[in-house]
Amino acid sequence: MHVRSEFAEDLPVTDGDCGKAMLKRLANGACRDIDGKPHVYYDGYWIKYYDPPAENLEAKKHLIQALTRRLFNHVEHGLNIPGIRLDEARRAYERETDPERKRVAGAMLAGALFNRAADIFTKVVELQELGVEIVPDDALLEQCGKCLMEAMKLGRMVRHRSGDEGLDELWGEPLKAFSIPVEDFYESRYLKIAQTMLEIDRIADAMVDTFADEGLFRGIEAWIRELADAAKDKCETLRTDPVIFEVWPTFIVAGERLSRLEPKLPRHASEEHTRLAKRAVTLIRDGVSLIQDIARARVPMPKSTQEYTDRCHCFHLAARKIPRFCRSSSKVMTSRIHPLPETTRMAQRGTGD
Repeated sequence: MHVRSEFAEDLPVTDGDCGKAMLKRLANGACRDIDGKPHVYYDGYWIKYYDPPAENLEAKKHLIQALTRRLFNHVEHGLNIPGIRLDEARRAYERETDPERKRVAGAMLAGALFNRAADIFTKVVELQELGVEIVPDDALLEQCGKCLMEAMKLGRMVRHRSGDEGLDELWGEPLKAFSIPVEDFYESRYLKIAQTMLEIDRIADAMVDTFADEGLFRGIEAWIRELADAAKDKCETLRTDPVIFEVWPTFIVAGERLSRLEPKLPRHASEEHTRLAKRAVTLIRDGVSLIQDIARARVPMPKSTQEYTDRCHCFHLAARKIPRFCRSSSKVMTSRIHPLPETTRMAQRGTGD
């Protein structure tokens, strides 16, 4: 159970602009109902709160199974190797000498280790249901932990399904769920969701700073903010929540609308203008894809985010050389060098901001 912080008691959460001083009064873990729904505060964001499941092996089994399914859903294809083929996967990894092929073989071994751990944990729970006493230092639980630990170490070889970046934090979640109390795991997820929301806002800010005042894409700021808000809603909403039938379509449609935007070029635009406009369309669509990937994984992707904001910065520099694309702002350049402090990005989740 999250403890309500005394610092949050007198904070008017419906205020649109709380200010830095008020933000500092909030402690992580502060709870408050917003629009009749429980929310918890972490690092500048009010996040929808869900009661954690009971603390028992059955709950851990379902949690580890869910995390493992989610893991395979976000990483590169071909890694969901059944646990029964663990020895095969290990031999293939050990005999491989080509570095690129060995990376893939290591990722496949990690997948087999995850599935072996899930198989063991499932059988342990079944034994417990039959009345067999399972102690914390049980040999099967120890073997399960070793499989998860080895899989996590191999996680550096695994890439996101887009191929752009590894997801070490996502890869380590099943081990974390196995190793710590369920309630503590849920608390760590809220912190990770807040970090993910901050990264979504940073990408959206870079897109707005890059494209909003060029005249190429009229009204684009509203479309970008709509996607960012929908992505943050997606981050905080469990798929078992009935509201997912509203949240998911909104999230998908917001991305589709932004990706369909076409530049409004002058009738006699130069080749240079046209090339830069095409580059802008590619950059916008890549930003949409990155926000969607991050929101679905619910973990930050700092390498991909940095690369994307660097590309926005390079586009900004190129656009300044063409009068039609002159900018009145240099926020893209400065925000890349000086990341925004966490306390400057507070979102009143659930208030419609």
